[in-house]
Amino acid sequence: MTPDVLVIGCGIAGATAALRLAADRQREVVVVARDEDLLGSSSGHAQGGIVGRGEDDDASILVEDILRAGAGLSLPAAARLLATQGPTLIEEVLEGLAGVRFDRRPDGTLHLGLEAAHSRRRILHVGDALGRVAMDALLGSLRGRSNVTVLPRRTAVDLITFPHHARDPLAVYDPPACHGAYVLDQVTGRVDTCVAGCTVLASGGLGQIFLNTTNPPAARGDGLAMAARAGATIANAEFVQFHPTALHGAGTTKFLISEAVRGEGGVLLDRRGQAFMERYDPRWCELAPRDVVARAIYWEMLAHDDPYVLLDIASRRPAGWIRERFPFIHAHCLAHGIDVTQQPIPVVPAAHYFCGGVLVDDRGRTSIPGLYAVGEVACTGVHGANRLASTSLLEGVVWGCRAAEAIAAAGETPMEGLPIPPWEEPAASFDADPALIQGDLQTIRNLMWHYVGLVRNAHRLNRAVRELTDLSLNIEEFYRRARLSDGLVGLRNAVQTALLVTRAAQRNRGSRGCHFRDDPVP
Repeated sequence: MTPDVLVIGCGIAGATAALRLAADRQREVVVVARDEDLLGSSSGHAQGGIVGRGEDDDASILVEDILRAGAGLSLPAAARLLATQGPTLIEEVLEGLAGVRFDRRPDGTLHLGLEAAHSRRRILHVGDALGRVAMDALLGSLRGRSNVTVLPRRTAVDLITFPHHARDPLAVYDPPACHGAYVLDQVTGRVDTCVAGCTVLASGGLGQIFLNTTNPPAARGDGLAMAARAGATIANAEFVQFHPTALHGAGTTKFLISEAVRGEGGVLLDRRGQAFMERYDPRWCELAPRDVVARAIYWEMLAHDDPYVLLDIASRRPAGWIRERFPFIHAHCLAHGIDVTQQPIPVVPAAHYFCGGVLVDDRGRTSIPGLYAVGEVACTGVHGANRLASTSLLEGVVWGCRAAEAIAAAGETPMEGLPIPPWEEPAASFDADPALIQGDLQTIRNLMWHYVGLVRNAHRLNRAVRELTDLSLNIEEFYRRARLSDGLVGLRNAVQTALLVTRAAQRNRGSRGCHFRDDPVP
């Protein structure tokens, strides 16, 4: 494959970038996605909505909210860019190109939701399933573009970078550059060499390295690990946001109970029925920033040895109103024996969003020429130490568009005649044992949850580094000898991503935002 642009991942950021790039019919774009169901990305699971422009609201007020939630680490210029360009791009991309229709009141005005740490009602939504609606619309638009090829069930294995993959030993003196990626076809087991003029990482987050997460199975940190191996600059890796309210239940992947439930009056209770958020944040209570609410729930669970707390919307709103405003949440919970119109919801914190990532500029350019990053895998500076609710979809749209514009302006095409070596299978390869992969992945999840989770300290982090380092060596040996599979690639990326997060947390000895340490700073 030799497209002009290779996009790795097909969430809202990758789909937006591909759609904007496809406007030039002469440009060939290839999008590779891990899942058969292209709606399986984190974007497709987003419930709450996307930040718009509220009544009695303007860009400066949104910037203030972003900076406050980011705990002093958000980049002001990036926040201003999001706040000023976001509303226009929502109209151009989601409403214009994709045809999304946001919920409106009976009088025709937009129905705007309120979420944690927002000082205004400004959240555009489609019931409680905007992510699925938006992704369905974007993918429909992509399928209508003859110069875009979307390939499901493909796993990016490694970025192709020079001088690393160059056959000429003198290339070591050349500046680094990205020329595409090696891509595994999950059906045939073949690894294809995809040489591209520009490569866009849009591979999503890393929640699956934790024991409890709202993220889909693909969120293993694949893009972050690939970029780190290629030598790209990584920033703010210690800042992993835990969503306060995921549905309590078995399994690693938890169903998200949207922030909007608290925005519409839902109250957190301990299992004895007592509200507790006023003790932790008397000003904002349930609408405090996510890190504050998540830690409050964590401490309440520890104090009472409870497996969950309760989120009560049933006593705050009429049953019909709840069913209309939160149809997806209502239906899902009802299928699990919980009627949210009649009883409180059992909830727990879960790893939700990676605020750090591959460091990019205001056009999605990484430190490696030819490599761009957009969406959750990228660190634009917007989120700082703690993401403001519903800014992630907007960031994906804004930086997806800006990266596409930068790529179009650069006009890069695949370099002909590049001496790139084909992928080489191990000489004595064997099928990777799925039981070993699952066992190692579960070990990573347990280590990260207990030692690098909501509350951290030096003892936990030191132990996590030691155990993850040993595990990483064993996994790398396994990877070098076994026949490639999506699971094996994901395991290798997961342990490397876990080490990136843990070492960053170990280096940062203070507490800020969603990186919280309970040991004193000397």
